[in-house]
Amino acid sequence: MSTRGTDFLHKWISSNVANTGGADVLSVAELAQKLFADAKALGINSTEIEEDTGSVYETILDAIVHHDAGVVD
Repeated sequence: MSTRGTDFLHKWISSNVANTGGADVLSVAELAQKLFADAKALGINSTEIEEDTGSVYETILDAIVHHDAGVVD
């Protein structure tokens, strides 16, 4: 279990989801790639992020859908 990976994911989504135009497949995939690149720069690997949260793609998609709908988590 990696609290560091989970914390990074939630903070990253908070900082980056508001800047997206929508929840299309390409934008979510690009965000996932950017998330992993940003994590790697900090020494956090994908396993460390996904072991608690599952699919990063689904997590980002869910955050975009909730953000677009005006839902606050």
